[in-house]
Amino acid sequence: MAFTPKLTYKGRPLVRCDKDIYYGSLSDPYVIFMQVLTTKEENNMQVVDRVHVTLLSTDTTKSPIERMKKQSEKRGLWSALEIGTIWLEKEEQSAQKAPKA
Repeated sequence: MAFTPKLTYKGRPLVRCDKDIYYGSLSDPYVIFMQVLTTKEENNMQVVDRVHVTLLSTDTTKSPIERMKKQSEKRGLWSALEIGTIWLEKEEQSAQKAPKA
């Protein structure tokens, strides 16, 4: 039975476990891994402040260091999701342009 995510952002699955968030499908060549570094209180609620964002290859034959293609630190979850979306879209476009072997 296929996994159906309960939460999506711009059509891609969004899965959270504590302070780690994965954005994208593991069946794609890349996913975004986000790690919440700090939170702050606003209106009596804890909200995300700083997020470390990594474009991560889903190719498990590579070492963990080789799998990390890009990294950045962003303020707020929205900024992290937006840069993640841009990176994933660019990877999809480059994969479509690449000649097939």
